[in-house]
Amino acid sequence: MIFKRSPWVFVFHGAGCNGCNLEVFATVTPRYDVERLGILIKHSPRNADILLVEGMVNKKNASRIKTVYEQMASPKAVVAVGSCAISGGVFADSYNHAGPLDKIVPVDVYVPGCPPRPEAIIDGILKGVEILENRRKGKKG
Repeated sequence: MIFKRSPWVFVFHGAGCNGCNLEVFATVTPRYDVERLGILIKHSPRNADILLVEGMVNKKNASRIKTVYEQMASPKAVVAVGSCAISGGVFADSYNHAGPLDKIVPVDVYVPGCPPRPEAIIDGILKGVEILENRRKGKKG
């Protein structure tokens, strides 16, 4: 896949066990090296094209996720990584669980697993890039 622009990713870590966090950051290590694909991790949502959320959405970070989403320029894509972001995972019955990510912001790509492998996370980001390219061209996606 050839990108017109390098996709920049902002990673939002929700509450949880940090398993997904370790796998997300394993994707930027030399073994997986997503930077060779032009994918860069950014530390500001204002500069990012893709919001990657991993971990459980709890009552405190739900409003923060929404704020981060609103700070991003359009077009943008959201990737939910791991069971906790998708459904709450093992924390689904927790008193502090605010619901799955797609009840807070619209999710474009789901990467299931507990935790998902770096290969699956990279695939999810690439699907998000494809959605971004389609939105830039004006196609539905």
